[in-house]
Amino acid sequence: MTIQVPDNYVYLDWAATAPLGEEAAAAMEPYLAPGLANVALGLNANSLHAPGRAAFEAMELARRQISRDLGASRPSEIIFTSGATEADNMAILGIARACAQKRRSRHGASDFVPRVITTEIEHDAVIAPARKLAKEGFDVVFLKPDRQGFISQETLEAQLTDSTVLVSVQMANSEVGAVQPIAELAKLAHGSGALFHTDAVQALAKVPLDFGALGVDAASFAAHKIGGPKGVGALYLKARTPIEALLVGGGQEGGLRSSTQNVCGVAGFAAACHAALENRMPECERQMRMRDFLYAELAKIDKVKCTVNVPAGSDDFLPNIVHVLVDGYESETLVLRLDQKGFGVSGGSACSSHSLEPSHVLRAMGIPGDAAYGALRISFGRYTTEEDVRSFVQALEACVR
Repeated sequence: MTIQVPDNYVYLDWAATAPLGEEAAAAMEPYLAPGLANVALGLNANSLHAPGRAAFEAMELARRQISRDLGASRPSEIIFTSGATEADNMAILGIARACAQKRRSRHGASDFVPRVITTEIEHDAVIAPARKLAKEGFDVVFLKPDRQGFISQETLEAQLTDSTVLVSVQMANSEVGAVQPIAELAKLAHGSGALFHTDAVQALAKVPLDFGALGVDAASFAAHKIGGPKGVGALYLKARTPIEALLVGGGQEGGLRSSTQNVCGVAGFAAACHAALENRMPECERQMRMRDFLYAELAKIDKVKCTVNVPAGSDDFLPNIVHVLVDGYESETLVLRLDQKGFGVSGGSACSSHSLEPSHVLRAMGIPGDAAYGALRISFGRYTTEEDVRSFVQALEACVR
């Protein structure tokens, strides 16, 4: 069965995934040639014959490109994965286990209980492996945000101990868009002897990324959030950071992630990343104007309340996310009504869109359950126009009234 989407449909769910960009599509096209034509680039990058070497060189070219664009000190610090979920799991489980083992071996303390600190507003790809560590005997602490969705330095500092091995705080929240003070939090973590990971999925091409200035030891990324293909991502892993491989087998990716690499996807990722970062500043300014306009106009609609206070021009929140609460309505009802009117939005993270429970992010921020049930997230990107957001305001007003 094929679901027909009208040509004039307005897609406003870019935080869930971005449409494939022209740059990524063009970069991947040579790898998708069928039959014998695919031998030129589309084979296994680990094979020793000429086609395999060509695929390997193409993959390493993409790695070097992404390394330069993200400010890594060397290409080997970029590890390709199947997406951000795998990258998050690699970082949380792999780094925590390796650091715990290193501490135990160094001090000969078999009863050492390592601490891992993260937050209550992380993506499930961070929360789930953190809970897994708790079952393995780790002391896992979940930090609570303030009402605006921020994790303060004081909140983290109060939980840091000599036994802390890893701290993981997302760079930008996928629901309300709060941008965390990562450099300051990472400095605190390092001061206690812990390593620092950040889920930078939503932040890529939205906020400045400089690994040297941020001081993080690991960061997770997904290609499809910036116009690249789905099913490919990366983990930035600072050189000499201890980590235990989760996938073992053929020893690909420096032995840290065994599996035949998706060379086609990696090429698309590199092209999308380069294009997004090249246009970051003007595009973010344009999207910020639409964000500020939406917040101002939606606040005028009866029963609609802004979830967080976002001052016009603020860099403390992502430029492409607007989050509101609609009193007396459930997110699912509003999403379907707006869909019928030709607008695609969400009630929160796409990974939990089929859950009937209020968002764990909103609950952690102290938003009552009744209010959280009426959450709407509007997010946009490079193809969104001012006319799109203006017409959305009218559509939501019609739905509510």
